[in-house]
Amino acid sequence: MALACVAAMLGGCTTVGPDFERPRVPWLSGWSGGSLETIAADPRRPRNGLMQEWWRNFNDPVLDLLVAEAQRVNPSVRIAGMRIMEARAQLGIADSTRYPQVQQATGEVLGVGEQRSSGRDTSAVTASAGLNVSWEIDFWGKFRRSIESADAAYLASIAQYDDIQVLMAAQVAGFYTSIRTVELRLRIARENAGLQKRSLQITELHFRSGNESELDVQQARAQYLGTLATVPQLEIALRQTQNALSILLARPPGPLPEMERGKERIPQAGLDVIVDMPAELLRRRPDVRAAEMQLAAQSALIGVSVADLYPSISLLGSVGLSATSVDGSPRILSGVIGPRLVWNVFDHGRLTNTVLLQDARFQQFYEQYQDTVLRAAREIDDASVAFGKTGEQITLLAEAVTAAKRSLEIADRQYNEGLVDFQRVLDSQRTLFAEQDQLVASRGSQSQSLVAIYKAMGGGWEAARSRPVLDDATQETLGRRSDWKGLLAEPLPPPGADALPTPERTRP
Repeated sequence: MALACVAAMLGGCTTVGPDFERPRVPWLSGWSGGSLETIAADPRRPRNGLMQEWWRNFNDPVLDLLVAEAQRVNPSVRIAGMRIMEARAQLGIADSTRYPQVQQATGEVLGVGEQRSSGRDTSAVTASAGLNVSWEIDFWGKFRRSIESADAAYLASIAQYDDIQVLMAAQVAGFYTSIRTVELRLRIARENAGLQKRSLQITELHFRSGNESELDVQQARAQYLGTLATVPQLEIALRQTQNALSILLARPPGPLPEMERGKERIPQAGLDVIVDMPAELLRRRPDVRAAEMQLAAQSALIGVSVADLYPSISLLGSVGLSATSVDGSPRILSGVIGPRLVWNVFDHGRLTNTVLLQDARFQQFYEQYQDTVLRAAREIDDASVAFGKTGEQITLLAEAVTAAKRSLEIADRQYNEGLVDFQRVLDSQRTLFAEQDQLVASRGSQSQSLVAIYKAMGGGWEAARSRPVLDDATQETLGRRSDWKGLLAEPLPPPGADALPTPERTRP
C-alpha cells in the first residue's frame, strides 16, 4: 500500500515556478557590428586566421609560450578552477535531495540502576538500535529546481573560468606588446640622442674655432639633453611593464629571460578572422554566457521559494530493536511507516515575500545580463574603430618619417654649405625624433587594439577545456585532505556542449 501511495504521488508531481527562457536583447538583431563590420568588409583583409588561439596570428613563439604559461599558472586561473570544484560539490549536494533526505542509524546502550534505602539495589543494561528514513516527495519540484539552479551555477563557474582564460591571453599579449613598443622607443630615443650629440660636438668645434656663436652650442646641448631625458622615463615604464607581466605568470618581479628573443620587434598581425553575426558573436563571449547562466540559476530559485507555499509530503519509515538485561524482559522489534503532510498555512507573510525577494534578485541579474551585452558591444566597437583609425594614422606617420629624414638630410647639407643657420638642423632633428617616436607608439597602439578586438570577441578559452582544471600538485593536496572521489578528475565539457539547464536536466 505504501509503495502504491508513493507511485501515485510521484505520478502527480509538478514543477512550480517559471521555466527559464533565454533573455532577449531587443537592439541586438538590428546591430550589424558597427566599426567591426567596416573592417570585416575590407576585401584586402585576409581570412585564414585563428580565433581559438588568436595570439598565434602574431607569429611570435615567445608570445605563444607566455600566453600558454599564464593560462595555466596565474593565480586567478587557479582560483577560477577551485570555484568549479566548489560548484561541482554544490551540485552534488543539490543532487542528493532526490534521495531520502534523512537516513539515520541510531543506537544506544544505557546502564540503569536504583539504590534504595531498604538495601535492595537494582541495576540493568538497556540497548536499542534503529533505522529512520524520511523522504520528502518532490511533489512541487522544489528539489528539481534546486538541482536546476546548482546545475546552472556550475555552468556559470565554467564560463567564468573561460573568461579568465580570455583575460589572461589578452593581458599577456597587451603587456608583451607594451614591452616591445617601449624597447623600440628606447632604441629610437638613444639613436636620436646619438645623432644630436654628434651635432652638439660639431657646434662646439665651430664655436671654439670662432665660426659659430654660443647660442648654437646651447641650443644643441638643450635638445640633446632633452632627448636623453626621455630615456629614464621609458626605462621606468619598461621595468614596470616587465614586472606586471611577471606577476601574471606567477613569477617574482623582473625582466623575463625568454624575452631576449625578438627584442624591439612589435608583434604585428591583421584581423585574420571571419567575423560572425554580431548576435552570436556576443552571446558566445564567456562573460555573457556566465551572466546568462547566473540568470538561469536565479530563475530556478524562484521555483524553490514558490514550492514552499505548498504542503510538503513526506514518506516516513523506521525500524527499531530494543532489549534489557532484566531477566524475562522481552526483546521488542517495532516499525513505523506512513506519509506525513506539513503545510505552513499561517506563515504566508514570510513565504510570499521570499518569492518576491528571489524575483527581485532575478530582475537584477536580468539587468546585469543586458548591461553585460551592451558593454561587450561597446568593447568590440571601441577596439575596432581604434584598430582601423590607428592604421590610417600609421600610414600618414610613415610618410611623415620619410619626409622628416629627407628634411634632415637637406638641412645638414645646406648648413654645411652655409646656406641655412643651425636652427634648421635643430628643427629637423626635433621633428624626426617626434615623428619616429609617434610612429612606433602608434604601431604599438594598433597591436593593442587588435588584442582588444580578439578579447572583445571572446576567443582564446577553448584549448583550456581539454586541460585538467587543477594541476597535479593541487589535486594531490586536495586528495590528501578530503575524499573528492572523481570530482577532481572529471573533465570539463567540450566547447559547445554546455547546454542551458532545464527542469528535467540533472547532473551529468
